[in-house]
Amino acid sequence: MHLLIPFASSPADAARAALADLRLPQLEGLLAGLTHVHTDSDIEASLSPPHERALARSLGLPVQDGRIPWAAGAADGATADTAWAWITLCHWQNRSARISMGDPQALGVTATESQLLLHAMQPYFAEDGIMLTELRPGRWLAQGEPFRDLACASLDRVVGRRIDAWMPQSSLLLRLQNEMQMLLYTHSVNDERAEQGLQAINSFWISGAGALPADSAAAPNVDEPVMPMALRDAAVREDWAAWSQAWQALDAGAVAQALQRLQQGQAVTLTLCGERSAQRFEARPVGLMRRIKQLFGIPPAQHILSEL
Repeated sequence: MHLLIPFASSPADAARAALADLRLPQLEGLLAGLTHVHTDSDIEASLSPPHERALARSLGLPVQDGRIPWAAGAADGATADTAWAWITLCHWQNRSARISMGDPQALGVTATESQLLLHAMQPYFAEDGIMLTELRPGRWLAQGEPFRDLACASLDRVVGRRIDAWMPQSSLLLRLQNEMQMLLYTHSVNDERAEQGLQAINSFWISGAGALPADSAAAPNVDEPVMPMALRDAAVREDWAAWSQAWQALDAGAVAQALQRLQQGQAVTLTLCGERSAQRFEARPVGLMRRIKQLFGIPPAQHILSEL
């Protein structure tokens, strides 16, 4: 079992305060039985957050900042000859000349809305050699050469933040984005959403771009990590009370299950990810130095989380 926990910590002051009051006994027990094996240091300005890099390593995908080919991995029949990206419908908020992006998951894009907008936007993308297909309502797969070497920021880097520092460096795609914003502004889907008091779908975000490596088909099959997202959902809303509750639920749930497996002698891996770094822990034979360290105890979970 590999338990990979995104947004296990945050540099926000309110998150630090919430972390200081957290009691996570199952996590403490799990960390006591595991050995730290790797730290992925980072800066908050990286395009790919630590949890995405950790997941990519586990799945055998290339780990290049902003160039992890997530969309290609989700596309049926994708090969090294085809480049892909995710297109996510979103809402951009313009406040005091500062444009930020809300969480696309909060938009609640319906299947009908997604299909109507896909039909309207497809011809414009096709003019630039890009084919669109729906993956699920509000998120589409895009295939085309403009995505082959494109570095783009993960949604988890951009949600709730100003978008200007995260825009893809492609004049073609920036022009296409501007055109789609004008189309969306007058589309009937948004007229109906306005009547219902819902936020407009007024732009899209490109992420997960690239092509699969040529040897991807030969890569051994791996078990995908368990990656709970409740901490992420609370963190992007900056709801630290909900984040604390999500941590307590996680401690009593998936973390407790991992601890139980470890106590049964099963192989367990834990990866804790913040916005700046990730730490990986594995079950390893206990040597003399480890026994000595255990005599003096281990750093509390809060200390480890505060370093992420």
